[in-house]
Amino acid sequence: MLYNEPSPLETKVLTRRFGLPNSASLETYLATEGYQAFLKAAKMKPEEIIEEVKISNLRGRGGAGFPTGMKWSFVPRTSPKPKYIVVNADESEPGTCKDRLLMENDPHQLIEGALIAGLAVDSHGGYIYVRGEYRYLIEILDKAIAEAYAGGWLGKNIQGTGFDFDLYTHTGAGAYECGEESALLESLEGKRGVPRIRPPFPAVAGAFQCPTVLNNVETYSAVPAIIRDGGAAFASLGVPKAGGTKLTCLTGHVNKPGVYELRLGFPVKQMIEEVGGGIRNGKKLKAFIPGGSSCPVLTAEELEGATMDYDSMAQRKTMLGSGGVIIMDEDTCMVKAVLRIMRFYAHESCGWCIPCREGTTWIRKVLQRFHSGGGTRADIDLLGDLGKNMLGRTFCPLGDAAAMPIISFVQKFRNEFEAHLDGKPCPYEHAERLVAV
Repeated sequence: MLYNEPSPLETKVLTRRFGLPNSASLETYLATEGYQAFLKAAKMKPEEIIEEVKISNLRGRGGAGFPTGMKWSFVPRTSPKPKYIVVNADESEPGTCKDRLLMENDPHQLIEGALIAGLAVDSHGGYIYVRGEYRYLIEILDKAIAEAYAGGWLGKNIQGTGFDFDLYTHTGAGAYECGEESALLESLEGKRGVPRIRPPFPAVAGAFQCPTVLNNVETYSAVPAIIRDGGAAFASLGVPKAGGTKLTCLTGHVNKPGVYELRLGFPVKQMIEEVGGGIRNGKKLKAFIPGGSSCPVLTAEELEGATMDYDSMAQRKTMLGSGGVIIMDEDTCMVKAVLRIMRFYAHESCGWCIPCREGTTWIRKVLQRFHSGGGTRADIDLLGDLGKNMLGRTFCPLGDAAAMPIISFVQKFRNEFEAHLDGKPCPYEHAERLVAV
């Protein structure tokens, strides 16, 4: 959902081709400095490429925020095994809708980023793992890949550089769990998408048990600008420990929802009021989730002085995550909001480990009963305890993704949970509007 009128407050780096005629075509890409970064990188040593990415302070845009250059440096380039570049395009976090726009509007930028990653770690093959619900993007990506092969930007001896690289698309089947890197690799290999026990990590034993670089779409898409303009230039766009811009998805109760490219460190209140056009219908802000539904919720009061970057959100005990901002106004029932979130995680749990499988289902059932008017005071503490018993006790972060919202909602909006105990199904809704959740 890209708002039709981009904000003048945006800093367009990754989205600078959005809106151009045939922006997804090779012709448009080449006419706008496309693949120039690859040609520059082909003349650099692998360690020089990695160092430039380190200088840029690029951190993973998929949610974890791990430094990208450091991640690439973990790959043993001297390993006799093949090395793989894997693109995580399994964008499934509720509130996040940015990677699809990059693939839809500028697929060659993603391809070029994967090529440069291949140069950096001596990889000659890669896969773009696309979310099952994004199957329409497979056609766009496959067309772009075919153009790249025909134009000599993929395949053997690319543009006479002596570098070979093949790239393929691979579709998931609609599982949120496959957004987790090790579950994605299992699915890529044709197995059930459940997480692996780590170590070993993908850098050493990833796709097909070979060294693998695995980043998300936005991360790879940032690499061409870093190499073309220099890591220092990219770093200067952000904050000291996190460089560049971030595609931010404004969803929820704002007048101008959409995907905007903003500098890291952009003030939250300015983002809501000026970029997002303020809270719709003149309402007041009540709650704010900064990085997708798995992040702890913040109250309006906690946003004083907050900026959209990793450290600012960490100071407030939440996460920048994937940049999926969810804005809730004063009329929002917070019990219903967290119930909706927990229904998602209970449905998407792969069932591999007990704390997540049983915990998400139990929390969903308690919340559903609580919201419908059948809750008890003991349930409020029970919900928080269930979340704490899941936190840090699962193979992958899905358990944490479910635990952090319920813990934070109970802590920060306990008064609303208590308000549900007066016998009313929901103090923010008329009885005739209630439907089974």
